[in-house]
Order: sequence, then C-alpha cells, then structure tokens
Amino acid sequence: IIFLFSFDNSDYQRNGDYFPTRLNVQKDGINLVCLTKLRSNPENNVGLMTLSNTVEVLATLTSDVGRIFSKMHLIQPKGDINLLTGIRIAHLVLKHRQGKNHKMRIVVFVGSPIKHDEGELVKQAKRLKKEKVNVDIVSFGDHGNNIETLTAFINALNGKDGTGSHLVSVPRGSALSDALLSSPIIQGEDGLGGAGLGGNVFEFGVDPNEDPELALALRVSMEEQRQRQESEQRRANTESSGPTVGDAGGSSGQGAADNAGGVAGAIEDNTEEAMLQRALALSTETPEDNLPDFANMTEEEQIAFAMQMSMQDAPDDTVTQQAKRPKTDESNAPMDVDEDYSEVIGDPAFLQSVLENLPGVDPQSEAVRDAVGSLNKDKEKKTDGQDSQKK
Repeated sequence: IIFLFSFDNSDYQRNGDYFPTRLNVQKDGINLVCLTKLRSNPENNVGLMTLSNTVEVLATLTSDVGRIFSKMHLIQPKGDINLLTGIRIAHLVLKHRQGKNHKMRIVVFVGSPIKHDEGELVKQAKRLKKEKVNVDIVSFGDHGNNIETLTAFINALNGKDGTGSHLVSVPRGSALSDALLSSPIIQGEDGLGGAGLGGNVFEFGVDPNEDPELALALRVSMEEQRQRQESEQRRANTESSGPTVGDAGGSSGQGAADNAGGVAGAIEDNTEEAMLQRALALSTETPEDNLPDFANMTEEEQIAFAMQMSMQDAPDDTVTQQAKRPKTDESNAPMDVDEDYSEVIGDPAFLQSVLENLPGVDPQSEAVRDAVGSLNKDKEKKTDGQDSQKK
C-alpha cells in the first residue's frame, strides 16, 4: 500500500487547544501512522505533502521513515488550507507510483475551517472512487461545518457498501495519538493494523514473537517493581500501625500497654543494629577455661600452641595441657646436649662413609686421612683423661 500524508500547516495550527500546539500533535500523529504502516509491511511506501497556500510535495514515495521525519520537522504554519487542490495533487503523485500493484491511500489531517463547497468535494470523491483511491481523514479543531462536509466526502467515496475510507474526529481536550491508536486508520479492517507498533495489542507494547528476550526482560522488570512496591507498602503499614497500637494499649489498660511495649521491644531487637551487636558478642565470647597462660609460656610452648590452633583437623590435647601448665624452675635449666652425636661424629667408619658420598672429595687423599687421624687422636686423649680422673 502507498500512503500519502497531507499535512495541514495553516495558521490555525498555532493554536494551543491541543497540547502543546495543533502543529505538534499533528506531527506526532503522522509519526505514529507512518511507523505503524511501515512496520506492518516492509513493502509499504509513504510520502509527505503540505496543504496550505500553494500545495507542496515535501517527500516523494519512499520506505525511509527518517526522510519523512526530517522533512516534517521543517514545516511551519502559514496561510490557509487548500484541501481540494491538495487532494488532486496527492492523486497525481499516487498515479505516478513505480509499483502499479500497490494500493493507493491518502491520509489527510484537517485542523482548519474548510472553505470549499461540499459539491466540489463530493465530485472529487467520485473521481477517486473510480481510480480505486481510498482516503482517511483526521479532523480536529471543531470548526463549523467541517464534520458534515467531510462526512459527505467519505460517504461519496465509499458508496453504498464500501468501507475502505474512514473519518476520525478528535474533539478538543483529547489526545490525537490515542484516538488514532484505536481508530480504523491504524487498526485496519481486521483490527490488527497496529500490531507492528504495539498499541494495545501486546503487553508492554512488544510482540513476544519478534523479540522474546525484550518481552521477558520487561515482564521480569515489571514483576520486580510490583514486589518492591508491595514490600514498601507493607513497611509503611507497619510503621503507621505502631502508634495506633500504643494508643489503644493506653486506653485499654496497663496490661495492653505492657503487651505493646513487648511487641515494640521485639521489633527493636530484630533490627539490623541489634543483630550486629549480638553477632559481635558471640564472636568475642571465649570461655576462660580454654585460655592458655601466655605470660608463663616459653617460646617453644607458644609455637606448639599456634601449631595446634592451625591444625584443627587433628587436635592434640597434650599440647593444650602443656600450654596451660605454668612456668616452673625446670624451664630455666639449660638443655642437655645429646652425647650420642659426638660419638657418631668421632666414629671413623661413619666419617669414611660420609666422605665417600660427598661430591668432589677423595677419601683416600692425604689431607682427608690426616684430618680423620687427628680426630682419632683427640678421641683417644679424651678417653685417657677420663680414665685417669676415675683412678
């Protein structure tokens, strides 16, 4: 289908009875219809023309909606509407279309008083009917006999049984875009013409078949918002019911007041600050029986206790008991040196085996033999000295 939008840019479009102005709401309405028709079928084409003074074609038939928008935002109000000439030129533009199989439709926005004779418009409507051109008219502004004249034009265009052309009247105080959404201009003959734009057909204005991820995200976001509002409402009800309970308790007696105080105390205990204080108290609470006496512990005992604390999988009670024992005089006694080490070191056979395993050392060298011999001599001297002392 080819749609040619006829824009009423007369001086009447400066009026602010449709917020913010008639000109702006007309632009919004054309945006809405244009997007709907292009999304419903990618083969649809749209064009744009103005109706005031010398009628001007701003954008020829195209599927580029950005081109329509850029031209439309440059329109400024001037002069008076020339509806009859505008419809004739729109018909010529549609006749010179490239796709001859496309249906033709003119969408006219009228927000100014019509000065043409009703008979001339009816005659033009009969010509359009022969050429199989449908016309949709959006009338707003409540000007005199506009509705009667436009109704006669649409009736002549449709004939007795035709329903292809439509007239939508938007009274003052109404939103033009909302009226278009529910009108046959967008909904179409089957009532599904606005599916591409959303409208009132799909939830959140998104077709879940075309974009299921976006539809799911919008649904989840709406559900989260609803839960958040419900929780805030419950919290507000709880806060507002607190003073009421207190007042009722004061009027009904001391017992009810005590109950209200207990409820208030329980609520206070459940606050985040009270829970934090209890957690800190539990974390710092340690029985005195399990505390070791660090003042009387030696360094070795402290290391042993630290190892026990780090190895919780295999606890050793003996280490704990050793850590608990107070320091005695035995801890001050010097540690006895194990004499077995000196005997092993002085053993020539042991030294010989060690020297053989050392890399780069020759056990049969004279220097090594002299060192081993000197150790043997020292050992013999010590043994003789001990024997003489015993005698």
